[in-house]
Amino acid sequence: MSDLPNLVWLRAFEASARLRSFTAAAEELGLTQAAVSHQIRSLEKSFGATLFLRRARHLELTELGHAYYPSIAQALDDIAYSTRGLIGPSTARTVTLRAPVSTAVLWIAPRLGAFHADHPQVRIRLISAVWADSTADEDVDVDLRLGPSGWFDRRAHLLSQETAIPVAEPQLAKSLTGVQELFAQSLIHIHGYQDHWLRLSKAEGVTLDDRKSALFVDTTLAAIELVATGAGVAMLMRRYAELPLSQGRLAQVAGAEIPMGQGHYLMPTTGTEAKSTEVTLVRDWITRLFET
Repeated sequence: MSDLPNLVWLRAFEASARLRSFTAAAEELGLTQAAVSHQIRSLEKSFGATLFLRRARHLELTELGHAYYPSIAQALDDIAYSTRGLIGPSTARTVTLRAPVSTAVLWIAPRLGAFHADHPQVRIRLISAVWADSTADEDVDVDLRLGPSGWFDRRAHLLSQETAIPVAEPQLAKSLTGVQELFAQSLIHIHGYQDHWLRLSKAEGVTLDDRKSALFVDTTLAAIELVATGAGVAMLMRRYAELPLSQGRLAQVAGAEIPMGQGHYLMPTTGTEAKSTEVTLVRDWITRLFET
């Protein structure tokens, strides 16, 4: 980096070359005209060459200045874009939202664009994890959990009680007229919800055999992909099933539905930013998402 010029001088050069004026560059940079002029002279002295022709009312780039300007302008733009991408505009407030992975992907993410369009000043960092405890609580502004009520602090706010439905690939679903035929298929079990098939069988009064051909996955997302390929049938949270059902990738079977005994809860948050305007906007938005 021994050939790298002073970055302050380069900033003055880029602004002066773009605006063709030391005075205008000084206004943009918040400096005096004399300071900008001095920085340009220092840069020229370090090169041993002139970058500008000083005219009475404007500046002109020399041949060397013309050749140098594009690369400097691009380099400074790259720095600005990289910085903005990393930490965002100084006026934006980043709100960290944590949710179970399937909730984040299947329920929140499809609606996040609309929220951003309405509130562009709020930057959301969506953290999804199979197990919500994978992110430190102190790093989370809005914390959404899924589980039975006994898992959570009494201050947790219940947003929704969830239900589960059986789903299949659409053509297969048309051929399944009842739960008995459904149970004859390869049953896909999702880790954490292994009891759903048994609870459905009890609710429908149909015997569920111990099927050796069952498939086991650790996320609803994996189960959806398996079902969509016709590899088997699954019990999905109705909320999670809404998107693939609307896309025609899956279809509900036999109109069956059971309560899951679980719900989505909005956890109490602490810290100095917990009641900021941005955090409140996101918490209120999440609450509305689960009212539908």
